[in-house]
Amino acid sequence: MKIKNKIKNFFRLVFPTNLLEVLVLFAFLIIYGSLASYISLNYRIIFDNRIPWDAYFSFDNRSIVLTGGGFERHPLSNYFFEWLRNFALWVSGGKLDETFRLVLALCSAFTVSFANLQIFKYLKNIIRLPDFISVFLIAFFGIFATPVLLSFTPETYTYTFLFLVLFNYYAALKLRKNEKLSGLALTFAGISIGGLTITNIVKVYLPVLFEKDLFRNRKKFGNAAVRIFISAGIFIFLFLNRLNFDYEKVFHKAEQQYDKFSNAKIVPVWDMIWSWFFGGNILFSGYEIRDYHNLQKTFYYKALFMETYSSSLNYIVVALVFGFVFWSWFRNFKNKLVQILMISFFIDIIIHCVLKFGLHTSYIYGGHFVFIVPMMWGWLFYAYRSHAKILACLYSVFAILVVYFFVNNFFRMEEFFNFLNLYYK
Repeated sequence: MKIKNKIKNFFRLVFPTNLLEVLVLFAFLIIYGSLASYISLNYRIIFDNRIPWDAYFSFDNRSIVLTGGGFERHPLSNYFFEWLRNFALWVSGGKLDETFRLVLALCSAFTVSFANLQIFKYLKNIIRLPDFISVFLIAFFGIFATPVLLSFTPETYTYTFLFLVLFNYYAALKLRKNEKLSGLALTFAGISIGGLTITNIVKVYLPVLFEKDLFRNRKKFGNAAVRIFISAGIFIFLFLNRLNFDYEKVFHKAEQQYDKFSNAKIVPVWDMIWSWFFGGNILFSGYEIRDYHNLQKTFYYKALFMETYSSSLNYIVVALVFGFVFWSWFRNFKNKLVQILMISFFIDIIIHCVLKFGLHTSYIYGGHFVFIVPMMWGWLFYAYRSHAKILACLYSVFAILVVYFFVNNFFRMEEFFNFLNLYYK
């Protein structure tokens, strides 16, 4: 009976449970699925076996799909993408053609759509916002740069996005009921989230620290320590098993990667932080086209990267968006669910903005943290639920932002398609 209830609860957690949730999911499946299908069937940019990396916005589609990426950053992703690659090859009859690209792209569209559903369920079931506000916020989030790009991109960020949002929703359900997070859930989350991107494993154990009376009750503290120890132990074992237990490779390769991806570029650090870390994940900037080639210099291709913002208005809009996030944080400071979201966000700020790892292409990391934006906005609406005048002002500002985001991101996606038409037909 317990197993049956656990399976039932899992399906209730992941899948829609009412008509409105079904409509939200299918709306995104149709929009993102159409975009993914059109790009994969008409252009070769999603996967071209001749292009090793960076065809658009520094995503490493080919490397990720074929190998799972470097073990030092993506410890267990090779197993996940081996399954995905074999599935796509099975559908395409073993060919790396447009059908192969279509399967990869549709899997991404499916994944991002379900991630958006989990955000909607968080807004509706955890924060308990009215339906129209929840729909408004998830529709707004749906036009952000990150979900749009990831909806057709076969990358680790795409699937990490879903797993992180799903785990945050699960953890919030448990903590709201003053229940502990199960050891099985921690283990699965550690393997899936940490296995795809190792730095995110810290976020898996963060909610455990907010379990009720954890630091006042030795038994609860010991139980939590055992759950974390077992989960982390299984993850480490699987990671080392992949490397034949040659742990020195991890430190050597990690040091190489940090040196490679943490050197400041010609763009000022403050502008990389503002335009790419905070801004690039939500609001598209202009693009720069560069000439690239493979290692053997036998194939030359064009690659697309984001520039820093050229308009002061974009800086103001990004500041406004994250101003609402931090306003919500201060307003709901005593709320442990809010603290979990913000501490998780600060982990990414430290990695990319303080340590500067990958800061020059930080617009690709949005799947690790951008979902906290609609969630924190939701908590802001919740905090002022009894203040009609403030709510009216918030509605007005957000309505203007939606229009601005839609026009800007639609225009930039048109430029993206111009790039595809020129070089990737």
